[in-house]
Amino acid sequence: MRATWTVLILALILSPLTVQTQTSCPMGFNSVDQNCVDEDECEEDRELCGENTNCFNTIGIYYCQCKEGFRSKAVNFTATDSVTCRRINECLEIKDICGPNASCQNTMSNYNCSCKNGFASSTGVEIFRGHDNITCRDTDECKNENVCGLNASCINTQGSYYCVCNAGYALKSGKSSISGQEEQCEDICKIDDTICGNGSCLHEASGHYCACSAGFTNYGNKTGRCTELHCGVFKDVNNLMEKFDMVQDDIKQLSESCLKLSGSEDSKDLNGEDLLTVLLSMIDQFLSAGSVKDNRKISTFLDMVEQVLRFIGPLIKTPRTKRFTDHTELELLVHTGSAIPQGLKTLSSKQAKVDIKMEEAAGNPSSYPEFTTVSLLSYSNLEESAGDFFSGMKKNESQNFKINSKVVTISVSNTDTKHLNEPVNITLHHLDHSNQAAHTCVFWDSSKDGGVWSDRGCSVVESKLNYTVCSCNHLSSFAVLTALYDIESPFELQLISWIGLSLSLICLFFCILTFSMIRSIKSPRTTIHLHLCISLFIATLTFLAGISQTQNKVGCAVVAGMLHFFYLAAFCWMCLEGIQLFRMVVLVFNTNFKTSYMMAGGYGVPAAIVAVTVLINRDGYGTKKYCWLNLDSIWSFYGPVCVIITVNVFFFLVTVWKLAQKFSSLNPDLDSLNKIKAFTITAVAQLCVLGIMWIFGYFQFEKETKAMTYLFTFFGRLQGVMLFVMHCLFSKQVREEYENILSQLRAPRKRTYSEYIYSSKANVSRSTQDTGESHI
Repeated sequence: MRATWTVLILALILSPLTVQTQTSCPMGFNSVDQNCVDEDECEEDRELCGENTNCFNTIGIYYCQCKEGFRSKAVNFTATDSVTCRRINECLEIKDICGPNASCQNTMSNYNCSCKNGFASSTGVEIFRGHDNITCRDTDECKNENVCGLNASCINTQGSYYCVCNAGYALKSGKSSISGQEEQCEDICKIDDTICGNGSCLHEASGHYCACSAGFTNYGNKTGRCTELHCGVFKDVNNLMEKFDMVQDDIKQLSESCLKLSGSEDSKDLNGEDLLTVLLSMIDQFLSAGSVKDNRKISTFLDMVEQVLRFIGPLIKTPRTKRFTDHTELELLVHTGSAIPQGLKTLSSKQAKVDIKMEEAAGNPSSYPEFTTVSLLSYSNLEESAGDFFSGMKKNESQNFKINSKVVTISVSNTDTKHLNEPVNITLHHLDHSNQAAHTCVFWDSSKDGGVWSDRGCSVVESKLNYTVCSCNHLSSFAVLTALYDIESPFELQLISWIGLSLSLICLFFCILTFSMIRSIKSPRTTIHLHLCISLFIATLTFLAGISQTQNKVGCAVVAGMLHFFYLAAFCWMCLEGIQLFRMVVLVFNTNFKTSYMMAGGYGVPAAIVAVTVLINRDGYGTKKYCWLNLDSIWSFYGPVCVIITVNVFFFLVTVWKLAQKFSSLNPDLDSLNKIKAFTITAVAQLCVLGIMWIFGYFQFEKETKAMTYLFTFFGRLQGVMLFVMHCLFSKQVREEYENILSQLRAPRKRTYSEYIYSSKANVSRSTQDTGESHI
């Protein structure tokens, strides 16, 4: 019984231990036959990890991974991690995943690689992946001999090919290349019968070539278009060589070179640089020979220069050339190649600048000769020869023109420059910067009246004191003109002139009689006044009789020379009076001039000025309307006049200053000082009368100066009257002499002894003084 209870007690104690042993397997394991066996969670639940995942079982646990082509936040995860696998695009995210020359196509769960057109895989498979170590290699389509058809060559490229026509063949479409046989290459001479221009297109093994007709050339470029050469321009220079035979050799060399270029002769031995040197040498000799004054010769010269620059340009090898000589300045621009140049180009010299679009210089694209040239040539003194031919300008009767810039020639390879699509801008610097008159842009028109300046097709874009910008729709030789205006002479002005000059002649005649016949007033000052009046009398008489006698050029030049001399002489005598007054105030002794010195200053100085003017410009005397100095020589008068007026003003200022000092001295000689003061006032008034006239005369070259014209006429025609009033009527002593003469004429009788003695004493008393006191 006791043993039974012992067994029962042990059974009760061991039964829980047995149950505990059977259920103690860890998570991920199952108890099988009292053994813990791994549980395969992936097998038990195939959707355990979710969509687009792979489940991997391990001992006691499992983990999930996204399928290929999908991605999650974590590489390994479990179902409890709430991770989602999203699709990825390898073609976008991995650069060059397929390698060069291959295309990537993304699939639902992966990607595929395939070679691009024109390439093949190194193993021959069509579909592969980047990690398969397969490359795409170029396929040479040109191995197929018939891929391009006849008269064409195949050129292989990476992944493709193209076909080009063989030499001498081309595509009708104008394309430079094709792929495959979409179009056939044909003989270029048959496709375009104008390809050679004025020449014949021929075919040879190396391709086509152009045989130029006589008078045309392609400058040795066998396939180039034939352009015209104007070698006939050299035949027109015979009249040019009549006077300028020194340029005969240069013209002959240029003519032979032009003829050698013409037709099919070999021109490889022609050197453009040497020909350019010959041309500039010829121009220098022509311009250094003096003024031409023949518009037909100028037309021939300018036409020849323009044509020579055109045929020399393509022979120059350098893209931009600059040359300087004694009488010229040249800039030459050369472009070569089949492509027509584009854009704006600028050529310049010291006196000019041109802005031109290269498309205008090249000309019509259909006749482009595969070169373009632009040249700007400035002449140093051609304006002197071409300065008288303005019949092509519209002007009124009082208007004249003067060239105020250097003449420039602009030449381009385009032979049709009579009307450009886009105008060129030409900047020309002024020769005279002080002239603010209106400026006009002109060109040399050889087709009208043998050659004249014309403003047709040209306009002023901008005009400043120093330069004018012109816009012209054609090319030629250009310049800028200044418009000058002659003095208009309506009836009232003519009436004032005739009456005033007649009165002046009468008054000057009385002045001459007074200063030469009345002995009581003789002094150095009256001698100066005498010769001043003689100079003005002869000048006024010459002006009245011959100023408009322009029919005889020699006679007109003599009249202009006399006016030049005697007007200058009047100013010189006026200057001597100012110096005489200065000596009277400053010097105590020997205050008077010697007569020989006065004659040398009064007549010698103007004679020297006139002689120098004749030597420098013998054509400077006489204009089309008046016998006076022309515009080229006008400063040979105004220059000395300005100097004389300046010297006189200086001496008058010093004289007044010295007079003021003497008046303020302790013991002034008031009689002498008052007399000199009166002399000075008279001399200053005389300077104003003579000087103001020519100041007003200067403004006659500008437009709208009617008031100045009347003032000039008034002061100029009444000079003699004013001098008579100042030096005779305002002089007390001269008036007394006039009264004596008049009284003797009215009642002639014998004077008593006492009257004779009184008159003689009075004359002696007056003659001992420096007479001629004026009271103005």
